[in-house]
Amino acid sequence: MKSIFLADEDATLKFGGHLARCLRPGLTIYLHGDLGAGKTTLVRGVLRGLGFDGRVKSPTYTLVESYSVSSLYLYHFDLYRFKHEQEWLDAGFSELFGDGTICLVEWPERAVNLMPSADVEIFLNVDGDGRRIELASSKIDVAACVDQWARAVA
Repeated sequence: MKSIFLADEDATLKFGGHLARCLRPGLTIYLHGDLGAGKTTLVRGVLRGLGFDGRVKSPTYTLVESYSVSSLYLYHFDLYRFKHEQEWLDAGFSELFGDGTICLVEWPERAVNLMPSADVEIFLNVDGDGRRIELASSKIDVAACVDQWARAVA
C-alpha cells in the first residue's frame, strides 16, 4: 500500500488529475472514507485530468453519475444510501462494469459481495487540515504513480 499526504482540496484535485494518467479502461476503483473525506473531490480531479470540463457532482441522490470523455466512459457511484446489497442488483448497475469503462465506487462495502472486485482501492482519511490517501492496486503500478506525483510536486 502506498500513502500520500494532500494538504488541501487543491492538492486532492491535482492528485486526482495525476492519477487519471495512470488509469485505463476496465478498472474498478473502490473509494473508502468517511463523509467529507474528499472522495468526490478526488473523482472531480480524475475527470479534470481526463479532460472533462463539465460539472462534477456527488451521486449521493442519483446513485450514479456517468461521464463520457473522448471514447472513455466513467461511472461514479455512491452507495451510501443503500441499506441492503439487493439494491445493487435491483438497480442493474452490474451492466455498467466492463472493459470499456472506469468505475469509481464510493461506499463499496454496501454491496461488496455483489460487485466486481476492486482493481484499485483508495482510502481517504482526514489528517489535520489535509487528507492522507492510501492506495493499493492489483492492476496498475500505484507506487510508480505516487512516486511520479511526489517528484512532480517536489
